[in-house]
Amino acid sequence: MTTTTTVRAGRRTLRLDRPDKMLFPDAGYTKADLVEYYRDIAPHMLPELRGRPLMLERHPDGIGGPRFMQKEAPDYFPDWIHRATVGKEGGTVTHVVCDDAATLCYLAGQACVTLHRWLSRADRPDCPDRLVFDLDPPGQDFTPVRAAAAALGELLDELRLPAALMTTGSKGLHVIVPLDGKSGFDEVRDFAREVADTLVARHPGRLTTAARKQARGDRLYLDIQRNGYAQTAVAPYSVRALPGAPVATPIAWAELDDPGLTARSWTLATAAAHAGTAPWNGIPRRGRALPQARTRLRRASAGSRVGIRAARSR
Repeated sequence: MTTTTTVRAGRRTLRLDRPDKMLFPDAGYTKADLVEYYRDIAPHMLPELRGRPLMLERHPDGIGGPRFMQKEAPDYFPDWIHRATVGKEGGTVTHVVCDDAATLCYLAGQACVTLHRWLSRADRPDCPDRLVFDLDPPGQDFTPVRAAAAALGELLDELRLPAALMTTGSKGLHVIVPLDGKSGFDEVRDFAREVADTLVARHPGRLTTAARKQARGDRLYLDIQRNGYAQTAVAPYSVRALPGAPVATPIAWAELDDPGLTARSWTLATAAAHAGTAPWNGIPRRGRALPQARTRLRRASAGSRVGIRAARSR
């Protein structure tokens, strides 16, 4: 059994220990397979990672063994890997920042299966430039997720907010809105809550913002809790530590029309080919400001309340 090999990533040659270590026994994917995937997907993934503090989800004994979530960058990580020190309650924490393919491959070689990114950048940690809605279904049927994403997309269109769509590789979908990074987390989270409440008011029988599972019933949960300081969301193109090695995959809005779509439609073996379709090319690099969107949202919210009152009076 091979115990050590080398991998070329960008301008660096990396040593990979135990490349034959089985990380996904059900699918037969080894550590070397994970490294190869991240090297291939790097051109698509790195723009979504650069400059952002990361939380690392590591599975040194494969997905069937213990996992640990790592915020602090270990001292033994190479000096060339970028780091960012940000504030936390009572002190600071120094996160890994993945700015190049070599770092991405090195992390995979450390059995980091999944990367979870901050919604803000290290140079402005208090001001997110991403807003995330997590569409969490009550069961295995994915039809309600597709319907909720379409409804949310229509509302965001009303607010003139471009948005991107991504399978989570786990249960549902993420709808991601690029922001200009000029609003703080509290303001962004409050706005996300107003959007979610407006959508629930339009579809009260199908959607909910109730955090407690017992209060949701069979309704889909619109989760906005990731929009807080130091909270993370799974990074686009990350492999999930689940059977079959599903991947959190950016998709085009038109793909919602596919009745076969699920949260795990793409895997380590197929996600790179799908990325070649570049479904996120239509998302502007410069995010939108919230003040104008909030004004439009309040008009939309008022219309939703009027519609509900009229429906109840019939």
